[in-house]
Amino acid sequence: MGSASLSHSNPGPHERAHPRTVMQGRRRRKDWSCSLIVASLVGAFGSSFLYGYNLSVVNAPTPYIKAFYNESWERRHGHPIDSDTLTLLWSVTVSIFAIGGLVGTFLVKVIGKFLGRKNTLLVNNGFGIFAALLMACSLPAGALEMLIVGRFIMGVDGGIALSALPMYLSEISPKEMRGSLGQVTAIFICIGVFAGQLLGLPELLGKESTWPYLFGVIVIPALVQLVSLPFLPKSPHYLLLEKHDQEGAEKAFRTFLGKEDVSREMQEVLAESRVQRNIRLVSVLELLRSPFVRWQLITAVISMACYQLSGLNAIWFYTNSIFGKAGITPEKIPYITLSTGGIETLAAVFSGLVIERMGRRPLLIGGFGLMALFFGILTITLMLQDHVPWIPYLSILCILAIIAAFCSGPGGIPFILTSEFFQQAQRPAAFTVVGTVNWLSNFTIGLLFPFIQQSLDTYCFLVFAAICFAGALYLYFVLPETKNRTHAEISQAFAKRNKAYPPEGKTDSAVTDDKMNIQLEPDSSSALEN
Repeated sequence: MGSASLSHSNPGPHERAHPRTVMQGRRRRKDWSCSLIVASLVGAFGSSFLYGYNLSVVNAPTPYIKAFYNESWERRHGHPIDSDTLTLLWSVTVSIFAIGGLVGTFLVKVIGKFLGRKNTLLVNNGFGIFAALLMACSLPAGALEMLIVGRFIMGVDGGIALSALPMYLSEISPKEMRGSLGQVTAIFICIGVFAGQLLGLPELLGKESTWPYLFGVIVIPALVQLVSLPFLPKSPHYLLLEKHDQEGAEKAFRTFLGKEDVSREMQEVLAESRVQRNIRLVSVLELLRSPFVRWQLITAVISMACYQLSGLNAIWFYTNSIFGKAGITPEKIPYITLSTGGIETLAAVFSGLVIERMGRRPLLIGGFGLMALFFGILTITLMLQDHVPWIPYLSILCILAIIAAFCSGPGGIPFILTSEFFQQAQRPAAFTVVGTVNWLSNFTIGLLFPFIQQSLDTYCFLVFAAICFAGALYLYFVLPETKNRTHAEISQAFAKRNKAYPPEGKTDSAVTDDKMNIQLEPDSSSALEN
């Protein structure tokens, strides 16, 4: 029996006894088509990569940008800028990115309703290119306002990207691969952060004469997506559920999955289509009032709030001082800081590789739990690092461990959960709500952290430890495992807690029967073998 199930070259009667196991193994290999890989890489490179890049790119040229602000001010007003005004302008430059992201989140539902997921990503490149040109030309033009407005427009780009991209990736992938493909968003955020740190080195673009090019290179990912994405199909879910184009949806599934028999995927979407027939897109207010998705929405909001409030921004604030106390010279600190970006990327890739085996639940709960633990240890090491010479090295290990724990789960899974929890008609409104929480939390932590740090000093990490622990505790008791589950099955998992069974509950048995018939059908098996 065991050898028969492992042998795929000579199918025998023992394999027929376990058609589901054999077919899932074959399907996993077949489903990683070239189109699916290209769509995920190109989509993420022009979207979440730019979000991550813009988070870190302002760090290296900070003194040069402030000098540029001072020169512009003195040229206009005849006297140097005072320190308080300079601090205010710099704070606006950094934080306005989050305000733009909030605006972009509200635009997604409007643009996506008419254009769909793919075309929304294409239109979004216009914001990225325009913002890059504004910021790159601000120094030659001598206009500090161009840099600030460019950061705002880049925030709009990020707000649209972090909603449209997870929806697109979720809708083009089969449920067995939603997690791995969804983690591409987080992986490219980490790669973007690392690229911003790398290009900001003095040997590259982090010099006084070249810092505008740090913003100009944003054009490259946007152009790559702009010329590549039009050759790929639209979301099959969008084509079938919103455009009622069954033939187009089948063709899109065949392209993305790299196989002819897409009956199982079509049945799953058609089951959702039967439920949503004559149902228009749900508004934000209707979603907030719906009893059928109450706990799904609460869980998505809490996971996204913890994602932003987990304290990773505090880590970046302390990194340089901790490295300095460990005996690393100031000239070498930027290069050592690159290790944090490398750890981020490796942890995100690890998460993408294991998420379909381990599931969302253990990675998310374990990630927040480990962050709480290492934040507690870091608080102790920071208190003792002036007394014991080797303690700063332990602090560095804690920093790397916190970053790895964050990127292995909390750094990307909240976006995946938002895609999995909601129906096609609810998804844009859900991403509007969750995206609003994301960007408001981002803005709040940027605004309040300096005051928290000033009041509590190193004890500020205990605040973040408490947030991470509370998030892990909530998710342990409320979050069901969503791996390999359809939307109907996930809704049923929440139904008891919602005290309201979703309308599609009656169709669950039919959906299951359809899937079983398709999986056990000999013709379907032979088609997949071919």
